[in-house]
Amino acid sequence: MTGARSEHWDKVFTTKVENEVSWFQPRPETSLRLIHACNLRKDACILDVGAGVSHLPDVLLAEGLNNVVLLDVSAAALERLKVRLGGDGRSVRFIVADITTWEPDLVVDLWHDRAVLHFLTESGDRAAYAEALRHSVKMGGFVIISGFALGGPERCSGLPVLRAGQDDIAALLGPDFDLLEAFEEDHQTPSGGRQRFVFTRFHRRLV
Repeated sequence: MTGARSEHWDKVFTTKVENEVSWFQPRPETSLRLIHACNLRKDACILDVGAGVSHLPDVLLAEGLNNVVLLDVSAAALERLKVRLGGDGRSVRFIVADITTWEPDLVVDLWHDRAVLHFLTESGDRAAYAEALRHSVKMGGFVIISGFALGGPERCSGLPVLRAGQDDIAALLGPDFDLLEAFEEDHQTPSGGRQRFVFTRFHRRLV
């Protein structure tokens, strides 16, 4: 499955420009608000899972957050992102990996995922995702996960998705993670459509 995922997303990111994909945001305002709510230090390690060609790292770097890690299954996406960031991305670590087989070699203060988890429709893949999360997020760290809400689309980018509510995400993470906030919000696509998302922010207990 890893090879099929990378092939699919490499094709997406080599054949479409930014504003041709439904998830495009010129500035990820909701993610930024949730990140700011964590009150992180400037040297905090922020992992963006499924970074694609998001503009989130541009803003984080501009705000002085200098320990940003970008992970994606698509090498083509990260190469585009690396070119766009240019010299500003010198401090960024780029990781090409499938989150369901990735073996974390770092400890992060914040795990951010906007719309990766909902593509993992198999229970084993979701369990592997949660295991990688638990291995990498430090005690006292934060987790931000968003994806299609229960009333959201059933497919995206030609793939089926698993819609979820806040309780589903909380159950996947387990009892060591306290839900700090959760809400639903409509994302307006570049073509003018609307997609219902759920946003969640968790804190990992110190003990």
